Amino acid sequence: MFDKLNVFKIAFSMATHAGKRQALVSENIANANTPDYLAKDIKPFREVYAAGESQGDMVASRASHLNGANGSGFDWAVQADSSYVDPNGNSVTLEEEILKGVEAKRQHDRALAIYRSSMTILRTSLGSN
Repeated sequence: MFDKLNVFKIAFSMATHAGKRQALVSENIANANTPDYLAKDIKPFREVYAAGESQGDMVASRASHLNGANGSGFDWAVQADSSYVDPNGNSVTLEEEILKGVEAKRQHDRALAIYRSSMTILRTSLGSN
């Protein structure tokens, strides 16, 4: 009956995606003054999850990731649009990175809310609050 609770898998995947994006945002901010550094970002969760669904599972960037098939070359991290580059070759904009960090936090909070409400529904259905 409870073999496939996909909502928990989706919430886990969304939280993992948000964590990876926050790590890239932190890396971008740390390298804001590094010459020739191009800002990195992650593909949107919708694209990453859709690619995993077409293969029947979430796609992991490494074989050691939990709940994910081997990415077989699928790379979550992509180079950001380098249309804006400072004279030193750096494409990091601190304002954009702060906004990306806020988006990642909201995504993580959304994943936790989905998990909590799913647990509440599951507990209620089992009759134990």
